[in-house]
Amino acid sequence: MNEGDQAIHVIYLIGVLVMVVSALMVRRIPLASGLKMFVGWVLIFGAAFVIFTMKDEFLALGNRVLLEARGGTVEEVAGRPGEVRVRQASDGHFWVDAEVNGRQVRFLIDSGATTTSLSRAAAERAGIVVSGGFPAMVRTANGIVEVDRGRAETLRIGPIERRDVAVHISDAFGDLNVIGMNFLSSLSGWSVEGRTLVMRSGNTAAPAAVADATAPPIDEPDSQGEKPATR
Repeated sequence: MNEGDQAIHVIYLIGVLVMVVSALMVRRIPLASGLKMFVGWVLIFGAAFVIFTMKDEFLALGNRVLLEARGGTVEEVAGRPGEVRVRQASDGHFWVDAEVNGRQVRFLIDSGATTTSLSRAAAERAGIVVSGGFPAMVRTANGIVEVDRGRAETLRIGPIERRDVAVHISDAFGDLNVIGMNFLSSLSGWSVEGRTLVMRSGNTAAPAAVADATAPPIDEPDSQGEKPATR
C-alpha cells in the first residue's frame, strides 16, 4: 500500500472516530462508560487500520503457508548448479510441480516406484503417444494394474532435465502421477535431509539412465515389477 492510500485510510478512520465521539456525547453516556466504549472503538479501528496497511504482507504469508502445506515448490541452491530442494508436504510425502514436454504436471516422488507413471489425462496433455505392442501388468500398492508404455521427450524438475524418459500410462492411476526410480537413478545423487528432499545432477540435461540411488526409499514401494499382459 502506498503513502497516498495510507493517508486516505487515516483520514477515514479519524472521521469515523469523530462520529463515534459525537454519538456518545449526544446520548449523554456517563463518562466512565463512554471512555470504555471509546477505547473499544479505538482498538477496533486500530486493528482494522493494521489489517488494511499490512494486507499485502498477510496475503504473502498466507500463500507461503499454503505452499508449504501443499508442497511442490522447487528451490534451486545458489552456487550449486543442478541441485534442487523440495520440502516435505503436510501429508508426509514429497510432491513436486514438474514439466513434461513443457506442460506442468504435479508428481509424487516415490523411490519405491520402478518407472515414472502418468495418469491418462496428464499423458494426453503432455502429448505422449502410447507405444505399440501389448500393455504391461504392474504391481502397485493398490494391486496389479494394466499400463501402457510411452516415452516423454523431456521431464524437467527445476533446472534438472531428462530426455527420452520411459513412462507408464494408465487410467487406474486416477489423477496421481509418480516420479519413479528411472528418473531418480539418473541423478548424480539424492538424499533426504530432515524434511527436505535434495536432488543433485552433475549434468542438468541428460537422457534418463539407470543407476544406483544414494538414499533409502522415500515411500513404501508402489511398483515391484511388470510383465506383459495377455489379451
